[in-house]
Amino acid sequence: MASSTKYIFITGGVTSSLGKGIIAASLAKLLQARGFSVTIQKFDPYLNIDPGTLNPYEHGECYVTEDGAETDLDLGHYERFLNAPTSQGNNVTTGRIYNNVITKERKGEYLGKTVQVIPHITDEIKRNFFKLGEEGKYDVIITEIGGCVGDIESLPFIEAVRQAKWDIGANNFLVVHLTLIPYLAAAKELKTKPTQHSVKQLLEAGIQPDILVCRTEHPLPNEVKKKLALFCNVQLNCVIEAMDAETIYDVPLLMKKEKLDERVMTKLKLGNKNNIDLEQWKDFLGKLKNPTQEVNIGLIGKYVSLPDAYKSIIEAFVHAGAAAECKVNLQLISSEELHADNVVKRFESLDGILVAPGFGERGLEGKIETVKFARENKIPFLGICLGMQVAVIEFARNVLGLEGANSTEMDPQTKHPVIDLMEEQKNLDQLGGTMRLGAYPCELRKGSRSAQAYGKSKVQERHRHRYEFNNKYLQKIEDNGMVPSGINPETGLVEIIEVKEHPWFVGTQFHPEYKSTVLNPHPLFVRFIAAAIENKKIK
Repeated sequence: MASSTKYIFITGGVTSSLGKGIIAASLAKLLQARGFSVTIQKFDPYLNIDPGTLNPYEHGECYVTEDGAETDLDLGHYERFLNAPTSQGNNVTTGRIYNNVITKERKGEYLGKTVQVIPHITDEIKRNFFKLGEEGKYDVIITEIGGCVGDIESLPFIEAVRQAKWDIGANNFLVVHLTLIPYLAAAKELKTKPTQHSVKQLLEAGIQPDILVCRTEHPLPNEVKKKLALFCNVQLNCVIEAMDAETIYDVPLLMKKEKLDERVMTKLKLGNKNNIDLEQWKDFLGKLKNPTQEVNIGLIGKYVSLPDAYKSIIEAFVHAGAAAECKVNLQLISSEELHADNVVKRFESLDGILVAPGFGERGLEGKIETVKFARENKIPFLGICLGMQVAVIEFARNVLGLEGANSTEMDPQTKHPVIDLMEEQKNLDQLGGTMRLGAYPCELRKGSRSAQAYGKSKVQERHRHRYEFNNKYLQKIEDNGMVPSGINPETGLVEIIEVKEHPWFVGTQFHPEYKSTVLNPHPLFVRFIAAAIENKKIK
């Protein structure tokens, strides 16, 4: 197939969690900074059709795109680095591939042929590899292959990568292989053998990597690079050192120093766009590393033992903190451990409190006590999704005196369902991909804290929920000081609540963290940090 788009495939070896997503995002950032239009896609080898039904402990956060796709958390990195939205087409799983093929088979589209992994599954994988390129918008498409080379479930993807070279031509095709160079402290030696074995597995699958990116805790001496080049059959200048970084946002500059982008441009014969503009990125890093003040923020949730469950929130604090030249010391606190007798002691050092999203009853009462403490003690507060719903429940119980007020998610028989299942959700029998998902409009009340933060009256924000504020209680709640400052103009759904007599108390039904990027920190997080700084001054 003829194509003007260049395709880069990133594979991983030796171990998972080496950072393929960060390397993909960093390379994309460097090419973008040289003037190329770039996007990144992630192919995951698991059989779930999307990560939407996966427990965060299994796979970290489920990231939601503008068009409502529930995707892998790496897509969050892609958006944060590139400052550009991804979509349904940027994340594909084995489950979706097989689902597509079986659906076609049921419709009789294979004309009675025996349906097999090769060519039918691999053809469907390749069709998805190239789908974004057909739009003609991108000079380069980077495809990250999830998992490790050698994993049984990855084999069809690796075979599809091998075939792709011949479909698009060698000049439009490049493989970057990310691997680990472990250091044996007892022998005081860096060991190349795991990488050699990993590359050997790729070669057995018919793929010769063009560039090796080597994760390491120690600098790679030249003799180690030479050994890798010799045994892995790559050019010496294509053995790239990837030292552990202070922050993920250092990685693009480290990769530039190692000339990863130049090697890619040479091999793919990518034009003469040599002027690279990373000034805004460097400015962000300068502020991030040289804060003039600091605040302590508590992130209250039930998945705190796995920080990846709150990845976008954590990164949104990094972006907003840098914008304010403020170091954000984030304390992840389990809501299950909190109760009326210990919140004062647990929160006395905090300058601001965020109650995180989540599903289910576990840890709910701890979140309610958290909200009560923040509201009564005038601590800056941000509640996201369930965090906003908990704020409404707490207000209904403790200000309106509605005993037992709750969400029907937690207590279907509650006398005061201040949070209730959305109408469109009531007759669903499937959980996957059926929530309110993606971007929806929100109109902001003039003069509200939210309107001041955004600096405009209409915004679009991303959702992931089934339950909503019950408008039957809207008048009573507003009469008592909780303001619905953001409303969906089409449905009347309450998107944002604020407490009037409070320096900064905001809850959002949507997920602002999904839209925060390095170059565009989210305004609600920026204002929340500003409120925490003010609170610290008056303590």
